[in-house]
Amino acid sequence: MSEHEKQEAAGCACEHHDHEHDHACCHDHDHAHHHDHEHGHHHDHGCEGCDHDHDHGGDEAGERKRMIVRLAVAALLLGCGLVLRLGFGLAWYWQLPVFLAAYLVIGYDVVIGAVRGLLRGRVFGESFLMSVASIGAFCLQEFPEAVAVMLLYQLGELLEDFAVDRSRDSIADLMDIRPDSATVWHDGVWETAHLEDVPIGSRILVKPGERIPLDGVVVEGKSALDTRALTGESVPRTVREGDAVLSGCINTSGALTVETTKSYSESTASKIIDLVENASSRKAPSERFISRFARYYTPIVVGLAVLVAVIPSLFTGNWAEWIHKSFVFLVISCPCALVISVPLTFFGGVGAASKHGVLIKGSNYLEALNNVSAVAFDKTGTLTRGEFAVQKVLPNGVSEAEMLQVAAAAEQLSTHPIARSILAACDQPLLPCDVYEEISGQGIRAEIGGASVAVGNDKLLLAEEIEFTPAAEPGTKVYVARDGRYLGCIVIADGLKDDSRETIDALRARGIRTVLLTGDVAESAKPIADALGVDAAFADLLPQNKVETIEAIQAESKGKTVFVGDGINDAPVLARADIGVAMGALGSDAAIEAADVVLMTDEPKKLIEALDVARATRRIVIQNIVFALAVKVLFMLLGVLGIAGMWIAVIGDVGVMLIAVLNAMRILKK
Repeated sequence: MSEHEKQEAAGCACEHHDHEHDHACCHDHDHAHHHDHEHGHHHDHGCEGCDHDHDHGGDEAGERKRMIVRLAVAALLLGCGLVLRLGFGLAWYWQLPVFLAAYLVIGYDVVIGAVRGLLRGRVFGESFLMSVASIGAFCLQEFPEAVAVMLLYQLGELLEDFAVDRSRDSIADLMDIRPDSATVWHDGVWETAHLEDVPIGSRILVKPGERIPLDGVVVEGKSALDTRALTGESVPRTVREGDAVLSGCINTSGALTVETTKSYSESTASKIIDLVENASSRKAPSERFISRFARYYTPIVVGLAVLVAVIPSLFTGNWAEWIHKSFVFLVISCPCALVISVPLTFFGGVGAASKHGVLIKGSNYLEALNNVSAVAFDKTGTLTRGEFAVQKVLPNGVSEAEMLQVAAAAEQLSTHPIARSILAACDQPLLPCDVYEEISGQGIRAEIGGASVAVGNDKLLLAEEIEFTPAAEPGTKVYVARDGRYLGCIVIADGLKDDSRETIDALRARGIRTVLLTGDVAESAKPIADALGVDAAFADLLPQNKVETIEAIQAESKGKTVFVGDGINDAPVLARADIGVAMGALGSDAAIEAADVVLMTDEPKKLIEALDVARATRRIVIQNIVFALAVKVLFMLLGVLGIAGMWIAVIGDVGVMLIAVLNAMRILKK
């Protein structure tokens, strides 16, 4: 993740002007950092109204060292000035050169940023506020206060840089799932190559401890893969020759030779990183509110500061005192804690969700998950395993094993999923099938050991004029007969996933309505709905019927409606729902395209984890908004009353910023 992308992900709205990015918030300081960086990323730091240019490149550490030196020199000069002022009691014109030198050492870039902001038509940035307040203090001959304010301000900016960069780096670390190179078999030798240069069909070597660089198929070797970075699951997955593997997984044991099936840009790890990094392009309502808030808030407080300076002075005649208080008011007013911490919290929430195997395509969807009132689920492959399995064996005059052996012998040449489920359930040796005939829509006729066998639905047995008792069990019924005698019935159904009922119960506990939508017949849907305890179930639905049903649910719901499906067959309804969630669709282009949220495993409970992350994110956002505004209002009142001076104002502003950013970082622990 590039630093510029991280900066934008933290909520900075950049306008590109000859590689200078003008930020919109409240900082207006131009540190004019011109670093020689191999990527040439030159961008501002801060928020609305900022001219605080930072180049977070290879020379960032050196730039911070230079700032520390400037702070030390300015502090030394400030100390010398205080000795001249307090120790020797020299006249102001003897003190001025020392204090002015200290001010220029530590504050020249802030003043330049203020001037540049004025020239660009952005008056109300933080550089402007700090410059006006400190220069005003000079005019009032409050030299130590002017220098100390700028000194504390720059110290706070340095600490803020450390805190924000650390939080961004922590988020970026979550996305560190893609290696930079691969070991490729080329011209009879293993060579190291950049991922962009590895074509589809290449053979790559993945050693123990390495991440799989590109999606592919194992052609040699056996190992256990750590898939936590992709799915959030801690149990390793064993792979061997013929198994598909996804980029981003860690090879934990044996060496693997993998034949690549996707290019660098199309591999799973690249898609995940791209989704998370670009999530900030879809801003949550809270983020949009903060941006609008800052745009109007700063001019208003500047106007209030003017009123603080003028109106009391007209009555008291003490212009110096009230102008000083108005300068303090300006210093306190900057809302940067909000404008930086709120987008940073949402970006962190998206990163934290991805760590749990949930890809959220925008912070707007992350916030929308807090207002869900109904969740509709597809059935097959979402709440059920999507695989037919023998649920019950109902023999008639023979043992279960014998009936299964006869049915499996007849089905052994069929490729139908029902046939495979019967073969899987039979643990007896397969009998040879001498004659095989598949009858469309009915089943199979065969000769097994000289006996005539019929295996199929009720239509087949009726056609063969075999007497039988129709089974009342829910599911697909396969009747078995031999030499005209009914041997019994095999009930086949799609079983529930282990966590499906747990997911429905958790949603109900949150007061969320649950609905089952399926294209299966009502006979198959009802037992699943009853077992899950959903609030409503709709069967026999074509794709267009699912869309109509979702629209009806939306009309009845007070909040957002979520649809959870397989992401391929349900693309229309995924797109129509307020929030479309693709189940088990890792690596599926159709799912990622159609859905707003992608659950990277086949577990419905991942939806609950997504709701939990969304709730935690909103809680931290609200905490930051309430805390920052409350402290700002308190300090403004203290400034007007003369209780808080400029020193306290700067400390308060920086403190609120640091606390808000550190609080935003807590989401990464979810």
